[in-house]
Amino acid sequence: MKLLTYIDAVNEALHEEMERDENIFVIGEDVDIDGGVWNETAGLKERFGSRRVIGTPISEAGFTGLAAGAALCGLRPVVHFMYVDFVHVAMDQVANQIAKAKLMFGNQVKMPAVLRMCASGTGTREAAQHSQNLEAWFNHLPGFQVVMPATAADAKGMMKTALRTDTPVVFIESRRVYYTEQPVPEEEYLIPFGKGEIIRSGSDVTLLTMGYMRYKALEAAEKLSNEISVEIIDLRSIKPLDMELILASLSRTGRVIVAQEAPLINGVAAEVIRRIAEEGFDLLDAPPLAVGGRDVPTPFSEVLEDYVVPQADDVVTALRNVMNHS
Repeated sequence: MKLLTYIDAVNEALHEEMERDENIFVIGEDVDIDGGVWNETAGLKERFGSRRVIGTPISEAGFTGLAAGAALCGLRPVVHFMYVDFVHVAMDQVANQIAKAKLMFGNQVKMPAVLRMCASGTGTREAAQHSQNLEAWFNHLPGFQVVMPATAADAKGMMKTALRTDTPVVFIESRRVYYTEQPVPEEEYLIPFGKGEIIRSGSDVTLLTMGYMRYKALEAAEKLSNEISVEIIDLRSIKPLDMELILASLSRTGRVIVAQEAPLINGVAAEVIRRIAEEGFDLLDAPPLAVGGRDVPTPFSEVLEDYVVPQADDVVTALRNVMNHS
């Protein structure tokens, strides 16, 4: 194993896959200037040139549309959104073209586009227009696969999988872990979509996480380590979901909580709980619970942001509540 930051792990995946497949190219704002805003494209232009690392004007609609056409013609674009929030101005291209094309053409065409949603969520105090969690939007669009790797190793393995997939992938990155060094395998590896990971074993309650909530769940479980035995599953992929793993864990614990950073209303947690209710209702010893953000835009104030976004103590409260249900 070696130590890499999340950003460097994704960058390494891009380097390796662009070496392997000359049809892969990166497009977006500042991807060709000093390694990008987050240093996420460092070294790519120097290695692969300006034909495959394409800096653009500030026009998400323009470069996303270009990427959609390129993908239909056999290329493999990595469409780079500097912040996930900036996808709003390209939603026609995202929702009506990239998501739907393969299905509208009767699966006779490929749409191997990777939409790289950088800097999702909170943590850098950038307020309402630069701190959103939009995974539920993409989850609701037929045609997409949606992944939320929370570690450097998962980010590298899942990016490599995304770049070998012939259907569009929404790749959502949490900024909170961008510059944290974590172990990454030395050898080549891929992580398949639709496979979660048990990151802490337990017997009392199953705690399902996505994105950065992985870390808050671990913190909460540690706080209650002498009180509640918590099994934590990092979903990693939210579309498709690893229902086999979820139901196997629920069969051992009988209780489940789903934790997301996004506002709770109509979020991915609600969809996960729907699936559990349909496919594993008889396994439940208590009603499923969800932990998520409040139904307000993210404030700039550090104190208010922490109030709006779920913290480890919110997970602790949910764990105690689900265990107290008789």
